Amino acid sequence: MDTYGSTNDIIKNSIKDLNLPEKIKIFDTTLRDGEQTPGVSLTPDEKVEIAINLNNLGVDIIEAGFPISSPGEQEAIKKITSLNLNAEICGLARAVKKDIDIAVDCGVDSIHTFIATSPLHRKYKLKMDKEQIINKAVESIEYIKERGLKVEFSAEDATRTELDYLIEVYKNAVDAGADRINVPDTVGVMIPRAMTYLISEIKKEINVPIAVHCHNDFGLSVANSVGAVEGGAEQIHCTINGLGERAGNASLEEAVMSLKMIYGIESNIKTEKLTEISNLVSNLTGIKNQPNKAIVGENSFAHESGIHAHGVLAHALTYEPIDPEIVGQKRKIILGKHTGTHAILSKLKELNYIVGENITEEQFNEISKRIKDAGDKGKMITDLDVVAIVDDITDRTAESERAVNLEQIAVMTGNKIIPTASVSLIMNNERYTTSKVGVGPVDAALKAICSITGEKIKIKEYHINAITGGTDALAEVIVILEGQGREITAKAANEDIVRASVEAIINGINKIMK
Repeated sequence: MDTYGSTNDIIKNSIKDLNLPEKIKIFDTTLRDGEQTPGVSLTPDEKVEIAINLNNLGVDIIEAGFPISSPGEQEAIKKITSLNLNAEICGLARAVKKDIDIAVDCGVDSIHTFIATSPLHRKYKLKMDKEQIINKAVESIEYIKERGLKVEFSAEDATRTELDYLIEVYKNAVDAGADRINVPDTVGVMIPRAMTYLISEIKKEINVPIAVHCHNDFGLSVANSVGAVEGGAEQIHCTINGLGERAGNASLEEAVMSLKMIYGIESNIKTEKLTEISNLVSNLTGIKNQPNKAIVGENSFAHESGIHAHGVLAHALTYEPIDPEIVGQKRKIILGKHTGTHAILSKLKELNYIVGENITEEQFNEISKRIKDAGDKGKMITDLDVVAIVDDITDRTAESERAVNLEQIAVMTGNKIIPTASVSLIMNNERYTTSKVGVGPVDAALKAICSITGEKIKIKEYHINAITGGTDALAEVIVILEGQGREITAKAANEDIVRASVEAIINGINKIMK
């Protein structure tokens, strides 16, 4: 097995005796079970858009929906089946003729029919005995086959059904013509070892492909799906981002990549499209991924720690199990309080700032300090933050070469207080201090500075951008000044808006007075 990060000997030895399939089929139920996520309701056009992207991703079977549930669901499924996609289009139906008739009318390629088999469901939901359930399943499968469609049969709540009875149900389903049987872990109560055992026992008696449908109530849906493949399953039910009822279903991206990169089992999935479709489904459903979601999460390939960032920059395998491009991601070096020199240098280079070329060693040290200071205050430093900090520091003329330098500033404002600013400037080696009032603290400070310099400077434009979020956001102030027949742009960045404004104006005045 040749993967980006070669599987270690422990894993190789643990799976060497397994009779693993070379390839696995992916049955995607994002449009059916995924849409049953509380709060999610997709329009027909949105379902069509997702279906097209699932087809392009390489999904083998798309469960397009539950036709009986609504006229809108039927409309969406009909639109999808009319597209003649490469993927097999499947509709869900209870073991009820009306459900099946409506699914057939939608033009699907196959029907996924189901009936519950566990003691709990037999007694409290269906109020049917074992024989009645088998008869109902057989009748439904035969009814579908008479209409020339493929059948996938599920024994709902299979993992809480008596094993002997479960096998009896599946054998009858296959004899009735089922093309595939599916083993649902309906409430996610299995463990991987038990799933391996269950599938291997069923496989001894069944000669059609076996699928599994694992729920994530205990966070084990992907692990149980993988365990099922170890037991002989040839198809797994998944959803994009693990959407679904309650805690969701097995995440397609996690299951596919685990099988591919750890077990060496391929699928038809074009893995480089995984992040793209994850983002699409997230946007259309309104269900955002947690940042540390495996494979497609925002932080899946992000590194802040100095040790980790240094290791990854030296050799990616040190702290990444796979190349991020394989799943359509990019490596991110995140700057913060844990960041080391190598990571900051790498980030600056990425943003086209090179120490020794357009940044001095002294400026680099100040940039590093500003980044770490912001990190100590709990901030995550974005690329925009870095650009603002670098531009602020590199935009300044060396203090010894500046005509005007800010020594001190104090502002006063509040309810029933006229905004007042007191500034102390060093100009031509002399200290000048004054106070001015204005419509706000920034206006007062700018008036005080101009009164000291004596320059006829007009502030033509004043802009402020909050680079980061929160009340202590890094603010970037950009001013356009007019003076001595020239028009210049200057800027500064600081968490204190007044300070950023004053520094921007002084940077501009120094440019004018050069």
